[in-house]
Amino acid sequence: MDRKTARKKKEELVRRLKDLGSLLVAFSGGVDSTFLLCVAREALGSMAIAATATSATYPTREVRAASELAKERGIEHILFESGETHLPDFQANRPDRCYHCKKSLSLELQEIADHRGIKYIAFATNSDDLDDYRPGIKAAEEMGMIAPLMDVNLSKDEIRFLSREMGLPTWDKPALACLASRFPYGETITEEKLSMVSEAEDFLAEKGFRQFRVRYHGPVARIEVDRDDMARLLEPGLREGIVEKLRDIGFLHVALDLEGYVTGSLNRALGKPEASDKETLARMS
Repeated sequence: MDRKTARKKKEELVRRLKDLGSLLVAFSGGVDSTFLLCVAREALGSMAIAATATSATYPTREVRAASELAKERGIEHILFESGETHLPDFQANRPDRCYHCKKSLSLELQEIADHRGIKYIAFATNSDDLDDYRPGIKAAEEMGMIAPLMDVNLSKDEIRFLSREMGLPTWDKPALACLASRFPYGETITEEKLSMVSEAEDFLAEKGFRQFRVRYHGPVARIEVDRDDMARLLEPGLREGIVEKLRDIGFLHVALDLEGYVTGSLNRALGKPEASDKETLARMS
């Protein structure tokens, strides 16, 4: 990564954000959305507002962290309850699940923006996201949302570097993803199942693990952790405690994935994105 290039991209980002006049940022509290929100704050002052959706797909601990960060930075923060878990197309969990979720979320964000007189709504997809299957990007594009980080071609590494320079506490925060991403395609998603995954991951977080996933495979919980953490997870006492907790939650079996944590591992079942998906992603880069 070239630091000079990264800083130039940030300068371009600031210029573009200033031209918007006002902006509503879809704010998860993760690395990318925190960076976008804080740069927007620099560029637009009080005309940069954050909005965070709360639902069973989003861990409560992350909602709290997002609220605390916005408060510390003096940024207006709107919490709203999203309704994606009630959508039949979301519950069915087909490969286009994220499309329907993002479309529903975009409509709710648009209502907030219209009420506040804000013209633009931004989400924090970065250029690296083009490497994975992301049907939600297509929905956001159709709904008129903008992706400023992609527009200036900022990568995840560049965003982390710039976040560290800005003193943002999220610069080294582990990657986040909607809890719905823990379910293989075709596995019906319910709030009860989401709660099981959320409780299991909260437990791992309490035990000091940073980068992990608990994938739902019916009666089996498949745990992914960084390879460096595998030995610790298997330590006597801790291993038994994890098994006991996840069985209490409702899982019958607890498995450790020997490959370790992998972003979007369940997308392997889809193969490579179709050409039409690639064209959509390219248009937004």
